Amino acid sequence: MYLLGIDIGTSSCKAALFNPAGEAIAQASESYPVFYPQEGWAEQNPADWWQAVCKATKKLIEQSKIDPSEIVGIGVAGQSWSAIPMSADGQVLANTPIWMDTRAVDSCQELEEQIGEERLFQLCGNPLQPAYTLPKILWYKKHQPEMYQKIDKILQSNSYIVYQLTGCFSQDVSQGYGYQSFDMRKGTYDQTICQELGIPLEILPDIFACHEVVGKVTDEAALQTGLTAGIPVVAGGLDSACGALGTGAIQAGETQEQGGQAGGMGICLDTYQADKRLILSNHVVPNKWLLQGGTVGGGGVLNWLEKQLSDAEKLTAAKNNTNSFIELSSLAEKVSPGSDGLIFLPYMAGERSPIWNPKAKGVYYGLDFSKTKGHLIRSGMEGVAYSLKHNLETAQQAGAEVSLLRAMGGAANSEVWTQIKSDVTGKEIRVVNTDTTTTLGAALLAGVGTGVYTDFEEAVAKTVTYGRTHYPNPELADVYQAGYQKYLAIYEGLKDLMC
Repeated sequence: MYLLGIDIGTSSCKAALFNPAGEAIAQASESYPVFYPQEGWAEQNPADWWQAVCKATKKLIEQSKIDPSEIVGIGVAGQSWSAIPMSADGQVLANTPIWMDTRAVDSCQELEEQIGEERLFQLCGNPLQPAYTLPKILWYKKHQPEMYQKIDKILQSNSYIVYQLTGCFSQDVSQGYGYQSFDMRKGTYDQTICQELGIPLEILPDIFACHEVVGKVTDEAALQTGLTAGIPVVAGGLDSACGALGTGAIQAGETQEQGGQAGGMGICLDTYQADKRLILSNHVVPNKWLLQGGTVGGGGVLNWLEKQLSDAEKLTAAKNNTNSFIELSSLAEKVSPGSDGLIFLPYMAGERSPIWNPKAKGVYYGLDFSKTKGHLIRSGMEGVAYSLKHNLETAQQAGAEVSLLRAMGGAANSEVWTQIKSDVTGKEIRVVNTDTTTTLGAALLAGVGTGVYTDFEEAVAKTVTYGRTHYPNPELADVYQAGYQKYLAIYEGLKDLMC
């Protein structure tokens, strides 16, 4: 008996097969591009996601040598704030803007004038920002009216894959936060707001609990993926929420630290608690919420640095039988904490919480002839850690308390980077024992939905384990507090120039 978890990330699809103990029997990953056709635009072709899923599932079955009929459930996690326009016959009408896309600034201005930001915030608990799903739909309506008229349903990244697997349109509750017309307390669309905006409720799919079975793998999907027809597929959920589940963060106060392409954290709440500077979503666990700090600069910062600077490290990695990321971490480790005054602002595609500035820019401040590649790497890591601290402080101001972080994502594999985050934030960080946290969370949704586990508590107890623990070094507190204050001051000094 196995569970299949799929994660539609920004740079790749990841898929993994798990046994009921949460052990990954096989893993596969397939990459796809992000398109940047204009400044502020970032979009993907959902068909690329589906092709990646098909390739990855076939690889899993081949690697594991299991009979695919032994898979008892499938869960899908997905990146946030997609707005996939689908025709009635299931065709994608246009590339979807993704979470980094900020083209819908004018839509936000019109929303504020027509409805009012405060009214929307009281409904959905989230700020009015162009990266969210609703402004993108309104952008379609204004700028692509012919295409908009053909829309039968708007899907999210995970619900698109669920549709490809089952032929059923759906919207899971955890992704509802992308709509400022979504009532976060009730978990439903607000008909009045939708009517005022001229958005037909018919284009918004029915809402499902994240662990609820939406449909079963069709014969056609089985042919394309190598799966067996008839496997139940649950609605799935937001990638960060699935990741929180995969780290065991399912009770109030338990906090996930995200180290994927994007960065940030998610604090589990058992009461509705919104703050305009942060992101609030329903958890994939019923009757729970996630108060999130979502940043653009996470593991993607090191990915960018690796692409630009690591030719020599790739050669070294080949000799040492390692990889370029390990070699870059080694360079960072040799540089003094605080990077000798070099500060990095990780705003590589604008920035989300807590500054919410789509025009924010990445900045190195403090360069001189003494700085080395190692300084660039370490200050990049420290900049991401400062952005994490900024969100944690904001959450604390909003009334949330965090004592322990549960780290996930590729960045957690770097002991140097994880220790930097612990030192900068002053928080203990516990690293989960797997690189498959988000796919595990998606698989656990399927496990609860199909009865493999009686509830989420049992699912976590049977599957989630931890490895390393990092403790903050008190001797570095002053160094990093000074660096953090300079980090904040640099943005304040430069933000009027970021246009």
